[in-house]
Amino acid sequence: MEIINWKELLYPYAQTVDELLLKFRSLDKECRQLGIYSPIDSVTGRLKRPASILEKAGRKQISPDRIEEEIEDIAGIRILCQFVEDIPKVIEMVRKRKDMTVIEERDYITNTKPSGYRSYHMLVTTPVFLSDSIIDTKVEIQIRTVAQDFWATLEHKMHYKFEGDGPDYITKELRKCARYVAELDTRMEELNNEIQKYGKLSDKK
Repeated sequence: MEIINWKELLYPYAQTVDELLLKFRSLDKECRQLGIYSPIDSVTGRLKRPASILEKAGRKQISPDRIEEEIEDIAGIRILCQFVEDIPKVIEMVRKRKDMTVIEERDYITNTKPSGYRSYHMLVTTPVFLSDSIIDTKVEIQIRTVAQDFWATLEHKMHYKFEGDGPDYITKELRKCARYVAELDTRMEELNNEIQKYGKLSDKK
């Protein structure tokens, strides 16, 4: 069995997460400093643990020497937005970046998963400058609303608690909650738009 040097393998990904967190938080800060509406509510990042990488590799029958090529979410960035209409704005921010190359997009908001999961995923590569080389590192960027993230966190807990095969009644309730979340997102967006309209009318008066 091939022995994996996890420190060597994961270091570029850890560096990438740190750099992208700084970049996206700087974008948010720039908007706020200039008095421009920021579609970014918060940004978090994570590095997949070796145990999780091995579990996924085993499940998908990926050999150790193909882990970096075939596992796309070793490094992850999650961007939360207040409203669904903010998501396309963040997507455009990512697409326009000269230091990121988008290689795949998956729209689980328009094409909701059967479980009810809703989020927008972008797989990008970005260069990481090491002491002796430059490595194009893959990162999965998830963009979703705060409400969608709350639901996804609960689904994630269930998936790992029951090893992907949760009781039917919990699965059904989660699907029902996903519909409530979608309705909540729509109503909150409509309410926000009404508030903005009222503000503009007040300014004119």
